[in-house]
Parts: sequence; structure tokens; C-alpha cells
Amino acid sequence: MYPIFLKLENLQTLLVGGGNVGLEKLTAFLKNSPKAKVTIVSDYVCDEILEIVRKNKDIKLIKRKFFTSDLEGKDLLILATDDYELHKRIKLVAREKRILTNVADTPDLCDFYLGSVVQKGDLKIGISTNGKSPTFAKRFRQYMEEFLPDNLQELVDNLNSFRNTLKGDFQYKVNALNKLTASFLSKKPVA
Repeated sequence: MYPIFLKLENLQTLLVGGGNVGLEKLTAFLKNSPKAKVTIVSDYVCDEILEIVRKNKDIKLIKRKFFTSDLEGKDLLILATDDYELHKRIKLVAREKRILTNVADTPDLCDFYLGSVVQKGDLKIGISTNGKSPTFAKRFRQYMEEFLPDNLQELVDNLNSFRNTLKGDFQYKVNALNKLTASFLSKKPVA
């Protein structure tokens, strides 16, 4: 497994399923990428999703059953219905079209997993159990959110400002930043 962070505002995502699982996936997308472009296809849509769609111009709702043509122009696919056979059929078509797919609660059909994300300002830490225990990933995220200080954004901003002042080649900048941040690994508090 190779973790990446996707700029969902630059991709077209299709979410098939408008129930609680679809809501969970949509909410996670918008928490991490508020300008995510998502099309939802489902003949059933819960009230919470309807409210999100009403407030967000980047979310498109098609209230009907899935058609293969719904995959056209899509980069990512999230399948979040309770119909395993439908998921298998859609996954086969998506693979032919080279669309990366996540199937809720079905690791063997997934090209990627949606892990838990700890977020403190611009700092994001992805947590994955490779599909084995999403509940553990969620609990570990909650632990990390409480453990990490809330003022990490200030540190990230300061490091970015310092980085922007550095002159020299790539290796020089890496060495300077490594030297500056070496104290992070120290067990003693920094004065």
C-alpha cells in the first residue's frame, strides 16, 4: 500500500449510494477537501446528503439507479450501497475504464482504501490498517487528535516561511530543514 493525498477539487469523483455509508464517505471528502467535485448517483438519498447537496455547488445529485454511462469522465469511484453484486458489476466496468475504485466494507474489490485522517490545520496524518480494521484506524485517529497540540499550524507556517528564505540547491534546503527540525526527535522539551 502506498499512501497519497489527493486534491479532490482537481478530480471528478463518483459516489454510488446515498445512504449512511455514502454520507460517511461524502462527509470525509468534504472535511478533507471542501471543494471536492462529487457526483452522487442513487435512487435513495438520505436527508443529510440532500442538505449537503443543497449547500454545495460542487456536489451533483442524480436520483436514480446507476447507469454505466455515469462513469464517463470520472477519476475516482466510491461504491457505497448494500448490493455486493452491483458493486462487482460496476467494479469490472470501472477497471476496464481504469477508474480507481473503493468499495465500502469490501477490501477485495478495492483499488485503494479510505483511511482515517488526523488534521491539525495544514498538517494531515493518514492512518490505514490496509482494510483490516477501519474501527481501529478511527479510534487511533481520535487518540492522535487529542494527543497532538492545537497550535501545530503555527509551527507548519513558521517552517514554511523559513523554507521560503533558503537560497541554494535542493540538497542545501533539505539539509537546512533537517538540521532545524532535528530537535523534534529529541525526548527533551525544546526551550
